[in-house]
Amino acid sequence: MREKLEFLVCVWFLLCGFCFGRFVVEKNSLKLTSPESLKGVYECAIGNFGVPQYGGTLVGTVVYPKANQKACKGFDEVDISFKSRPGGLPTFVLADRGDCYFTLKAWNAQNGGAAAILVADDKAEPLITMDTPEEENANADYLQNITIPSALISKSLGDSIKKAISNGEMVNVNLDWTEALPHPDERVEYEFWTNSNDECGPKCDSQIEFVKNFKGAAQILEQKGYTQFTPHYITWYCPEAFVLSKQCKSQCINHGRYCAPDPEQDFSKGYDGKDVVVQNLRQACFYKVANESKRPWLWWDYVTDFSIRCPMKEKKYTKECADQVIQSIGVDLKKIDKCIGDTEADVENEVLKAEQDVQIGKGSRGDVTILPTLVINNRQYRGKLDKGAILKAICAGFEETTEPAICLSEDVETNECLENNGGCWQDRAANLTACKDTFRGRVCECPVVQGVKFVGDGYTHCGAPGSLRCEINSGGCWKKTQDGTTFSACAEDHLQGCKCPPGFKGDGVNSCEDVDECKDKVACQCPGCKCKNTWGSYDCSCSGGLLYMREHDTCISNAARAEYSWSFVWIIILGLATAGVAGYAIYKYRIRRYMDSEIRAIMAQYMPLDSQADIPVHHPPRGDI
Repeated sequence: MREKLEFLVCVWFLLCGFCFGRFVVEKNSLKLTSPESLKGVYECAIGNFGVPQYGGTLVGTVVYPKANQKACKGFDEVDISFKSRPGGLPTFVLADRGDCYFTLKAWNAQNGGAAAILVADDKAEPLITMDTPEEENANADYLQNITIPSALISKSLGDSIKKAISNGEMVNVNLDWTEALPHPDERVEYEFWTNSNDECGPKCDSQIEFVKNFKGAAQILEQKGYTQFTPHYITWYCPEAFVLSKQCKSQCINHGRYCAPDPEQDFSKGYDGKDVVVQNLRQACFYKVANESKRPWLWWDYVTDFSIRCPMKEKKYTKECADQVIQSIGVDLKKIDKCIGDTEADVENEVLKAEQDVQIGKGSRGDVTILPTLVINNRQYRGKLDKGAILKAICAGFEETTEPAICLSEDVETNECLENNGGCWQDRAANLTACKDTFRGRVCECPVVQGVKFVGDGYTHCGAPGSLRCEINSGGCWKKTQDGTTFSACAEDHLQGCKCPPGFKGDGVNSCEDVDECKDKVACQCPGCKCKNTWGSYDCSCSGGLLYMREHDTCISNAARAEYSWSFVWIIILGLATAGVAGYAIYKYRIRRYMDSEIRAIMAQYMPLDSQADIPVHHPPRGDI
């Protein structure tokens, strides 16, 4: 009797963290667009099953069935179908809370053709999170097959919607998850709160299956720097009064500091809770060592391989099996063992102590009390633990236009640029567009072409800036090549606009037509001239062997041209000769003047000249000898 009492008390304390923890109900927006009396935005709690459309919206019409209003049995049994007709809005089923699990209500609504289910609370209280059944009731096959989103709404809102429907009014709803997750920048930080226990029923099975399926995508995102992933593990402490009891010794390590429930919830068989704690610690230490070596993505390999090679049911859930997996992956086993330390010692473990600290929520995250739990950008994910659903949620955490390519695949989102180019600017001829597909929709943003950022509003105009604009797609202006000659309506000396080049006329954007100078009589109009139009120009010839001078639009004879040419040459020659003679004369004159001045200076030292009679002569001083 004492042992049973100790066991119950111990379990109560192990779970007290759940009971008294600050659990956060994750919510999304519910917008009623009709009838007029209900228009507004309301809160609803995201169900922890199905596939919430993180980053997106879903519009539909609410139906409150006349029978099976709690949705606890199939709607085919009451001959009701919620399948939408072609062109009609999707149907949202409104069901009352009570009599069966939330998941069964969603499953029945989904099978009836509903696109989503709204569950109206049956009492006035703060919103709660609708979760899957506890382990003993969680063996239903349908749990992992629920794909429609679900939301819990308040009793008052539910009553108002029911009243409107009963009055024959159409109730239209927009479920909005666009702001359900923060999306601040180009990197998503997410945590996966998990457990190495593989004998806890469907939840453990779905958790292991998720790790195997998501591993590839997770490793690509991590290796390319798009995400920062961290695994976490929940542990509890054993009350000090029961540290030496058989129950605490079998469930805890390090003198009751870190505990986990018995995997089979039976102390008399199989593995103990402390075995789970040790393996959790080993996985946490594996991540720590791998992260220190700049290879954190190896955690996914280890957890996957351990679940395959070391399952509890085959009695391989041991250190020896784990060490073999670690060695095969190539991570330092000694560092991991050092990280684990002595699990029997009465000391704190640095890694598990940190895990207990981070389990307590900070800011908007709340405490982690559900296993498994995914936390994306410090916000707890709610919904099905499925590769596609989780990838969508992670993609919703990126700042718009910074998502990796995997987020823009057809399996994850719809490319809104495929229809009418998303309403953005487009140059079909150059295959350029301002429409940029994003996970949340699309943005109209002028593109970067050949390293040059186009400028414009993105909706009606985009073009290269400055003098570079003509080098890229001719600045959006008309351009054509014919007979080896290319003309463009883009001018380098103009920062914007298009103008047809000389010899053409038109708007410069869509077309430029050749001007027929001969027909329009704007050139080659001299007597005896013969005009022939060409593309972008003209050819003019003269009859009688005369030559055409385009600058003067006139014809001259070859002889006159030759005479004119030789006369010009002789003029140049005579000019050069005259310049040479003048230059020589000046040179001789300057030489003569220079020689005269030198001779006069020399003679002045020995005899006075007539012109220097009045100039006193200074003798150099002499010293006494």
